[in-house]
Amino acid sequence: MTKDYQPISCDFHDLLEVHATRRQATDIQFRDADGQLQTRRAVITDVFAKDGADYLTLSTGEALRLDQLVEVDRARLADY
Repeated sequence: MTKDYQPISCDFHDLLEVHATRRQATDIQFRDADGQLQTRRAVITDVFAKDGADYLTLSTGEALRLDQLVEVDRARLADY
């Protein structure tokens, strides 16, 4: 993960908002601080902006910067 936030596409951001609204468990892949691929099955509880970057929180208690995401419910960020 780079230090500077890389904004994601508005369409993918909208998809995350839909998942947060539905409150259903979904499969999420992301890169951790070491660049390792991680997978969680969790509910997206919030999508928010803070300090010039966008984040989401999971029902696991984790907060992820949106540019860490690789895939959410089989939708790949790189395809947006």
